[in-house]
Amino acid sequence: MWYYKIHRNLNKKVKPIIWTRYHSIVADRQWQSVVGLEVHAQLNTESKLFSGAENTFGGLVNNCVSLFDAAIPGTLPVLNRKCVELGVKTALALSCRVNEVSTFDRKHYFYADLPAGYQITQQRAPLASDGVINFQVFTPGVHKKPYKKSSKIKQIQLEQDSGKSLHDDELKRSLVDLNRAGVPLIELVFEPDLEDGEEAAALVKELILIVQRLEACTGRMEEGALRVDANVSLRRIGQPLSTRTEIKNIGSIRGVAGAIRHEIDRQRSILESGGTILNETRSWDATNKVTVAMRDKEVVQDYRYMPEPNLPPLRVNLKTKNDTQDVISVPLIQDQIPELPEDTRKRLVQEFQLRPEAAIQLVNEPILLEYFLEISANKERNPTKVANLLLNDLLTALNQNKVNIDHCPVTSKQLIELSDLLLQKKINLDMCRQILDELVHNADEDISPSRLLKEKGWSMITDEAELTKLCIEVLENNPKLVKQYKEGKKKVYRALLGIVVKSSENKIDMAAVSKIMDDLLKK
Repeated sequence: MWYYKIHRNLNKKVKPIIWTRYHSIVADRQWQSVVGLEVHAQLNTESKLFSGAENTFGGLVNNCVSLFDAAIPGTLPVLNRKCVELGVKTALALSCRVNEVSTFDRKHYFYADLPAGYQITQQRAPLASDGVINFQVFTPGVHKKPYKKSSKIKQIQLEQDSGKSLHDDELKRSLVDLNRAGVPLIELVFEPDLEDGEEAAALVKELILIVQRLEACTGRMEEGALRVDANVSLRRIGQPLSTRTEIKNIGSIRGVAGAIRHEIDRQRSILESGGTILNETRSWDATNKVTVAMRDKEVVQDYRYMPEPNLPPLRVNLKTKNDTQDVISVPLIQDQIPELPEDTRKRLVQEFQLRPEAAIQLVNEPILLEYFLEISANKERNPTKVANLLLNDLLTALNQNKVNIDHCPVTSKQLIELSDLLLQKKINLDMCRQILDELVHNADEDISPSRLLKEKGWSMITDEAELTKLCIEVLENNPKLVKQYKEGKKKVYRALLGIVVKSSENKIDMAAVSKIMDDLLKK
């Protein structure tokens, strides 16, 4: 076989690398990973799903709890209209079929953070079903080029959240915070049609962008506003779905990719060694980057679903734009849907002639997108150069100063002035980067790039006579390099330019200097 022939000519240190790579390729051909997601998004409302308690993050422990949230006997649920409207809006944005009638169920499980012993949800007749989300998968370093992917949505349902258990290791006891009990959620159940962690992470990122555009959810995973459960299984090519494991409550986009990637590798290792996969629930240990067993996977029968007796069927108006106090008009909500991320990407490519990769990156960072649209409103500015300034130079300055993009101290006014200086060739790229670093480091919105140029003495040498003089001095001081160039060694040309850059303290326009140098060398 081909790999034995290769081994004959390789030393021992290289053999294991090629052998491992060969087996990895064979393993990938034998097994197909199947991933399906369930996403819980917290609705952006002032009060909870069935009570008037405040729906907020970071409040004092047990300070946002109504009698109903605490399951005090005799209290009844009252459905929050705003939650229904946001749920319908999200469903429409995801091309779902909104059901004219949906019902509520009780899902029973006995945890300390669920006082009533059941959760009110919409398992059997959900708010909406049969949707699809289209997204772009692009992970630099993993995928060379972006590609389009879609995932079908089985259903979207309204449900209430449970409380939160707080574990005290010193006192060796657990306490319960009911602030989240009753918080409004929509659960989005996706079909198992993804293949790896990168696709799952791209889906979650797209979903966050959509719900943020709709103002249905903040999308802040670090605050628990959006949580992901991933179902992962492996099967031989062409075979039916096999035993799956569920990874619960993944709290970051990077965690989604890492947890699924690890679980696929774990299951493949078990199957290749002749073992079997257990149908279990696991959690993601972000510190050690492994999934950890939690418990056996519950089945539908364990939850003992039953109709919620205290809530009537939920009816919406699918036909007319007649929104009443009792019935929500779906066509009216349809008219309120803004431009969605996929449409924005298409507009950036068509209107501004950006590369698809740049369009994806800009849309993925709403703050950068806002900067881009504001700067590029002036048609005289080159959109591609503006995008490069934001995606390469601004992000680099933020990363070097360890500043999150969400807390970017550079204002759009400063970026507009900086981009004009760069595009008008009053500064070069290196100067631009120095100015950006100063703006990020000082975090002073009153500092202008022009003022920084003057104070730091970074102004460009633009006088042609002065540039010509610099080039002549370099040629006279380096006769050996000039002789080599004229003898045909064209590579030394870059060395000559490098000397000009150094002697000018990098205050030159390279295009202008290159032209002057060409003319001088031809004489």
